[in-house]
Amino acid sequence: MLQHSWRPGCPVEPEDLKVVTLSHWDFAARVVTGSLVVHTDQVQSVVEVMRRLFDLGFPIHRMTPIDEFEGDDRASMAANNTSAFNCRAVTSQPGVWSQHAFGTAIDINPVQNPYIPASGPVEPAEGAAFVDRSVDKPGMIRRDDEAVRVFAGIGWEWGGNWSGSKDYQHFSLTGR
Repeated sequence: MLQHSWRPGCPVEPEDLKVVTLSHWDFAARVVTGSLVVHTDQVQSVVEVMRRLFDLGFPIHRMTPIDEFEGDDRASMAANNTSAFNCRAVTSQPGVWSQHAFGTAIDINPVQNPYIPASGPVEPAEGAAFVDRSVDKPGMIRRDDEAVRVFAGIGWEWGGNWSGSKDYQHFSLTGR
């Protein structure tokens, strides 16, 4: 599961990561199974959050480790893939580890919850149709949504609360 997403020099070792298999609702209201790779210290919290999202009927398009995309974050986002661990730098900040590199961040439904940088194009490009956060479409996460509260309940913060850039798909332990 880590062939493309982990390499020597990453801030965590492979034994500090665990593959968690979870049931979730897809966009056709079917129960499907997916997987996330997270830090071992966060497994219980992530399982709790994903169970709550499942109980709420929150749809997740796809949930597979980023290795299926050879560690390519942009390809994973374009496929609307919910993912966690990926040993990579912060977008537009080479040399600064993303919280994904620690296994302490999850991106949910990147198309419905795009990254909107302070300058530059929306990522993924398919997410441009979801920039207007006043609408309520399946899989979207908005400021007052239960999804934000569920993550806050385990101490994780939402990238939609950032000033400047907005990362509506992003939840992390540190808020970065």
